[in-house]
Formats: sequence, C-alpha cells, structure tokens
Amino acid sequence: MRDNLDLAASAQQLADAAPTGSIDRAAASSVAITLATTRDIADARQALDGLTPEEVRQAALTLFDQLSES
Repeated sequence: MRDNLDLAASAQQLADAAPTGSIDRAAASSVAITLATTRDIADARQALDGLTPEEVRQAALTLFDQLSES
C-alpha cells in the first residue's frame, strides 16, 4: 500500500493536468493537500468529509477512493 505522500503526489499530478477552474482540479488539489497534511489514510478520509462545496466534496471522495484502492 502506498503512503499518504505517494498518494498526494498522484493527486497533484491529476490536479496539474485538469483544466483551471474545473471541479476536477479543485477536487484533486484538495485531495493532494489533505493527503500531504494528514497522518494516515483514515485521517485524510475524515478530513475530506468536511470539504465544501458539495460537488467538490463528492469529486474529491471519488478520487480519494480511486487513489487509495490502487
């Protein structure tokens, strides 16, 4: 299993590739920052639950799930 920093790097690459101002970019950036600043996967997941607005939270949680399963 990859650690938070590895997952954060992957999320940042996705954020960099997404169009500026898009939901995908906001979600991937949020996931990258959250993973880089939390101790473990469980803490990161819990932190993302509080993300707003709703559409960014849903996209971030979907991306988080995809990254953490790989």
